[in-house]
Parts: sequence; structure tokens; C-alpha cells
Amino acid sequence: MSAEQSYISLYQANRECLMAASPEVMNTLRDEAIAMFAQRGFPSRKVEDYRYIDVQQAFEGKEQYSMPLPTLPLNSSKQGVITLNDASLLNRYYSKIADNEDAITALNTAFTHECICIHVGKNQILDHPIELTDTFTSDEDQMEHKRIMIVLDEGASAKIMLRYVANNKTHILTTQVVEVYVGDNARLELYELEETHTSCTRFNNVYMKVGRYANVKHNNITLFNGLTRNTIKATLVGEFSEITLNGCVMADKSQVVDNNTLIRHEVPNCTSRELYKYVVDEQAVGAFAGRVYVAEGAQKTVSEEVNQNICASSDARMYTQPMLEIYADDVKCSHGSTVGKLDEMALFYMRQRGIPLAEARMLLMQAFVGQVIDEIPIVPLRDRLHIMIEQRLKGELDKCVGCARCK
Repeated sequence: MSAEQSYISLYQANRECLMAASPEVMNTLRDEAIAMFAQRGFPSRKVEDYRYIDVQQAFEGKEQYSMPLPTLPLNSSKQGVITLNDASLLNRYYSKIADNEDAITALNTAFTHECICIHVGKNQILDHPIELTDTFTSDEDQMEHKRIMIVLDEGASAKIMLRYVANNKTHILTTQVVEVYVGDNARLELYELEETHTSCTRFNNVYMKVGRYANVKHNNITLFNGLTRNTIKATLVGEFSEITLNGCVMADKSQVVDNNTLIRHEVPNCTSRELYKYVVDEQAVGAFAGRVYVAEGAQKTVSEEVNQNICASSDARMYTQPMLEIYADDVKCSHGSTVGKLDEMALFYMRQRGIPLAEARMLLMQAFVGQVIDEIPIVPLRDRLHIMIEQRLKGELDKCVGCARCK
């Protein structure tokens, strides 16, 4: 039995339970989504967007994992601007911009039974950030399918953190789809922070639709993981909108982090900025593919895309592919990428002043990714992330003291 057929059989076995526990708008899309998944199958490395990871291998055998399912219908439970399976929001927005032609999104649409909805009303400004923490604590291997919808009405403003934490050693497979709707003159700061472990496999697809004069900042930070694939697709549909995509990756051992981004400029006078930085060590693999699409007629577009990477060991691998696709003639767009190793002269300079090699390496890596963290406007979060990165590096420093590379 193929990997695809295993998940189709799993869906058929659980379809009745999913239908009984979910809102009608989610149920109406299930069969269509699983049919799309059956038609397309898991993407191979021949598919451009997935050329750096083996998706089928990532999913193979995991259909036997425990999949928590509800036993009773879930009703909307409100906590301020956060609702669960909010019927009015789901009917208006659910799966409107998510791409079910993508196998991961289609699989998620077929299996998910609840949707966390964050709705900020017209001209409503949230003074304090919202933090949603997804903590994996099960003692058995587990598969989860998550759905999140974020809606900011005209003039709204919010800061939202999505945090993924796993402290145990069980195997976990997660698919997540996040749909983000940002209305005219709205402002959103969205932060995603992963602190899982090497036994976690996580596929995260984020879709954004950005209105006129809106401003979006998305920060994606991976500190601990196993295999992670982040897909971010943002479409600017209103003039004078701005979007910033920043990312920071720390990977070692045999960790894999693949970030794939697409920013579509569909209208004139919009601005996009993108900065992703990786530090990959030991046998870790990093991948970045970022594409900026400027549609015909999207004049006065300004776009800047930068990907900078450090391979801290000879066994680490980094694949980078920044791209521009432009169909307008009055634009200002640039993209660039670098891959290198730690500055030998800087290491020599620091060692001459009594700093051990392992500590010097740590300080240089911390400074390298610090540029991404420094752009976070929330001071407490920025300080917290600086401390977490330092602790992350110090933890690895403690493990590598005495190795041949750091003597």
C-alpha cells in the first residue's frame, strides 16, 4: 500500500467521527480535499516547491500514529477575540485562500476538525499580544492536524505569537494551515516560534491576504526541531500595503529546516521586505526558496529579498534560491543570497584576546542572527529571544567542549 493510500484509508475509517464533530462548512470540503490529495499525491523532489525535502518519506509509516479525535460536537467557546469553530467567521473565510491543490493543505483540510479563530473587529486595537502555545505532551507517537484563522477588520491592530513546544521524545507529525486576512488600514505582527525536538515532523502552511494601506510583519524563528517545512504565501491585494517576512534558523545534528515563501504583488504601490538568516551546524540541512511575483500593472512596486547563511561545519548543507518574477516595468526590486562559514579572522582576533574557540564561535553565531531578532519591535519579546538564542548556543557549547574542532 502506498503512503497516499494509507492516509486515504485512515480518512475513510475516521470520516464519520470527523463529520459528527465538526462545523458544516468544514465538512463540505473534506471529500473534495481528500479527492484532490488522492489525485496529486505527496509531492516528489521533482516538484519545484518541494525539491529540498522528501515529503513522502516524512509521512511514510506515520499513519499508524495516534490521532486524537473528538467524541462530541465542538461548540464555539469565546475568550475575548479568540473563538473555536466560530460559525460566522468560518462561513465567511474558511479555506478561501488556502490552496487545496497543495497536498499538505488538502490533507489538513480533510482531517482537521476544529479551527481556532482570532478576530479583531473594525478599528479595534489590542494593547497586549496574544500568545497561543501548542504543547505536545503525549506519551505515545501522535499525529495532529491544526487549523488557525486570523481576521483583522478595517483599521484593526494586533500582535500574535504562535508557539510550538515539545519536551518529550515521542514521535510527532503535525500539519498546520494558518489563514490570515488583513483588512484595509490594519496592522498585524505575527510571530511563529518553534521549540520542538528531533523526533518532530512539522508542516506549516501560512496564507495571507493583505488589504489597502495595511501593514504586516511576520517573524518565523526555528530554534529546536526535527524536520520542519514552513510555506508562506502572501498576496497584496490593496494599494500602498506593506509586508515584511523575517526568519531565523538555528539547526544542528541532523535537523532539517525548509522555508519556502511567495509574495505576490497584485496591485501598484506596494512594498515587501524579506530577510532570512540560517546557522546550520554538524549534519543539519537548511533550505530557503523565496519568490517575489510582480503582476502586470503592479507599477511602483518596491521589493527587497535577502537570505544570508552560515555553514558552521563542513558536513552542514544549505540550499538557497531567491527569485524574482516581474511583469511590470516601473519597479525597484532586488534579491541576494550568501552562504559562507564563520569569519576566520574574527575567530583569530577573539582567540588572541583569550576567548576560547567554542565561545568565540558562539558569539559570532549569536551576532549573525541577532539582526533578525533586533527588528522585532516588541521589546520584551526581543529580549526574551536574545536570551533563548544564547541559551540554545550555550547548550550546544557545553556539549562540544573538548571536541577536536573547538580545541
